[in-house]
Amino acid sequence: MLRVTFLGTGGTLPTTNRNPSAILINREGELMLFDCGEGTQQQMMRAKTGMKLNSIFITHFHADHFLGIPGLIQTMSFNGRTEPLEIYGPAWTKQFVTLLIQLGYYRLGFEINSHELNDGDIVDRGDYLIKAISTDHGIPSLGYVLEEKKRTGRFNREKAIELGVPVGRLFSKLQNGEAVVINGKTILPSQVIGKSRPGRKIVYSGDTRPCKSIEKESAGADLLIHDGTLSEELKDWAVETKHSTTKEAALLAKKAKVKQLILTHISSRYSESTEPLLHDAKEVFENVKIAEELMEVEILFSDIA
Repeated sequence: MLRVTFLGTGGTLPTTNRNPSAILINREGELMLFDCGEGTQQQMMRAKTGMKLNSIFITHFHADHFLGIPGLIQTMSFNGRTEPLEIYGPAWTKQFVTLLIQLGYYRLGFEINSHELNDGDIVDRGDYLIKAISTDHGIPSLGYVLEEKKRTGRFNREKAIELGVPVGRLFSKLQNGEAVVINGKTILPSQVIGKSRPGRKIVYSGDTRPCKSIEKESAGADLLIHDGTLSEELKDWAVETKHSTTKEAALLAKKAKVKQLILTHISSRYSESTEPLLHDAKEVFENVKIAEELMEVEILFSDIA
């Protein structure tokens, strides 16, 4: 399972139908939060995601991207959490976590560990990694890539039987990369296992102008979640505030040949209708959506061998 839940999709100001930025990713039961605007914990309750987070990744320290963290950690503590929580982000993350722990008259029941990341830094989680990417938002800011490592190729059962390998434990040995000997003949894993297969890849830009770093790291991504704050007619304002128009994000997605684009951080100007935003993007890139509150997206494995 690789599921993305959009807990907050609004721009700087919350509206009656959009909360500030927060995206939850569930990978095989492992929960990660990317940004945590105010109201995130209530959105988690509404979405029934649970709160057993292992980590929070902050893109930058504008208030609408982190103000939900104090309430969330107190709720997790009241609920009896004892496991450490890892918080990652750009410069100032360590100071933020220090202040967070000191905030209020309460004692947390778990540790919070802070990690400051720079462009290109990698958090290795075994089967997958999370890479920090520099972005262009006028202050220290990062985007993130979640990318699974390559999977073992498909096991060719018929070929193994043809080579004389009996069905059973020797199949498992070959699948685990071990050679087996049958009647004095060595059978190598490469004889019965196909080429390695790609894992899945999600990129989250955070707030940013379109930039080469995001375009490069998004190449071939299954999903790009990109800043789509404004329509093209307000491009001058997007440039001034270091955000992207939906058309600009769509052009980047097209260049990077991503499979799907979802636009988020929607300005409160579009509370009545997001049609202008979607129209601009679809002129350039067809497989695009505007993120909605509590929207869920499942990322499936590619059929490419």
